[in-house]
Amino acid sequence: MSAKLLLLEDDPAIARTVAYALERDGLTVTHSLLVHDARQQLQRARFDLLVLDVGLPDGSGLDLLRDVRNAASTAALPVLMLSAHGEEIDRVLGLELGADDYLTKPFSPRELAARVKALLRRAGNGNGNGHPATPTATASALFLDDETGQRISLRGQALPLTRREYRLLSHLLRGAGRIHSRDALLAAAWGDDSESTDRTVDTHIKTLRAKLREVDPGREYISTHRGMGYCVDI
Repeated sequence: MSAKLLLLEDDPAIARTVAYALERDGLTVTHSLLVHDARQQLQRARFDLLVLDVGLPDGSGLDLLRDVRNAASTAALPVLMLSAHGEEIDRVLGLELGADDYLTKPFSPRELAARVKALLRRAGNGNGNGHPATPTATASALFLDDETGQRISLRGQALPLTRREYRLLSHLLRGAGRIHSRDALLAAAWGDDSESTDRTVDTHIKTLRAKLREVDPGREYISTHRGMGYCVDI
């Protein structure tokens, strides 16, 4: 089946161009002009990826992004943000809220289509042409295999994790491919009322990396994005 995308864009001309580029590659596009309509579409149907504009007449795509990431049913959805603003602060805010990619207008429809297909492949929803992706050894090397027992395995071997390490790594895994800010990781592993600091996150990430290397020394699973946070790449 074709991958289904929700496009939130208030400029009809841009929306037509984007939809044409994506549908030409075999993807199914549902277009919303307003944030309110996009929220209703998300309640009615399941989508494989969201393309959200930032500035809309009734709000911001960033508000919808925040809602999507806070809802269990949509938390893992790949999201690409569109914006007419090229300022770094806009891109950083979008990424900190959980956007997977960010494209500034004006942009090439071909580049947009390529980025969408890459996000779909990364999420395991297909190869970008509506066909199931072929499983690989690395795609399933690191995974949550027992949430009740708080167990995470790497290449079939259970990792010896502390409670905090488990919470950190499981949060990263649930949003694999996304950049997670230190504040978000602090809240996930220590709670909002914790007096722990960014340094605490950095220390635990360091020990997590060491434990991952013991099992698979040939690959780094946790990447650092300077000034933004950490990301798990699987």
